[in-house]
Amino acid sequence: MRKKIVAGNWKMNLSLSEARELFENLKSTQNQPEDVLLYLYPSSIYLNEFVQAGTDQFHIGAQNFYPKENGAYTGEVSIAQLKGIGVQSVLIGHSERRAYFGEHDDFLKAKVDSALEFGMHVMFCCGEPLKIREEGTQNTFVKAQIEAALFHLSDAQIKEVTIAYEPVWAIGTGLTATTEQAEAMHAEIRTWLTEKYGIEIANEISILYGGSCNASNAKELF
Repeated sequence: MRKKIVAGNWKMNLSLSEARELFENLKSTQNQPEDVLLYLYPSSIYLNEFVQAGTDQFHIGAQNFYPKENGAYTGEVSIAQLKGIGVQSVLIGHSERRAYFGEHDDFLKAKVDSALEFGMHVMFCCGEPLKIREEGTQNTFVKAQIEAALFHLSDAQIKEVTIAYEPVWAIGTGLTATTEQAEAMHAEIRTWLTEKYGIEIANEISILYGGSCNASNAKELF
C-alpha cells in the first residue's frame, strides 16, 4: 500500500542556528501519525549533522547532486557521497533546477538512474508553467516530463520513486491549485503509471501535491 508523505524542501534558506531550531522543533512535535512518512530536504551543508542527529521521524534528503560517482566536477556533490553520510532521498526535477540551472530531460533521467543505482529514494518533481495551464495542455506537458525521466525504469525501480506534482505557477506565488485541479492531475498521473506498469504497481506509488501549500490549506489538499 502506498504511503502518506509530507515533504519539506527548505531550499536556500536558514542559517545554521535557524536550521537547528527548526529541526529540533520538528523533532519535538507530538502526535505524528504512524502511517505518515516525513521527508526533510535541508541545504546540503546541514545534511551530515541532521543525519547524525538520528531520528526515525524523518527521512533526510538532498535537494541536489551531480549524477557521477566521482570526478573533476568542482563544487558538486555526488550521489555516492550523499549515500556515504546516510542521506536517504533526493529531489530530482524541481522546477527551479529546470529553469535556473538548465536541467533538461536527459540530465534528469541520468540523475534518476544514478540515485536508484545507489539505492536512494527519488522524489521526482513535475508540473506545468502558467502559460501551459492557460492553454489547457498541462496533461501533455506533465506526461512528457514523466515519460522522459521515469518510463525507462523497471517495475522494481519505479517503486522507489515518489512523484510530486508541483504546478510552477503555484510555487512560492501564493497561488494554489484547487483541490479539483490537483486531484485531476493526480488521476492522470495514476492512469499513465497504470498504462505503463499495471494497476498494482501504479497503486503503490505515492503522488504528492506541492505549491504554496500551508497550514490553512493543507487539510483540504490532503
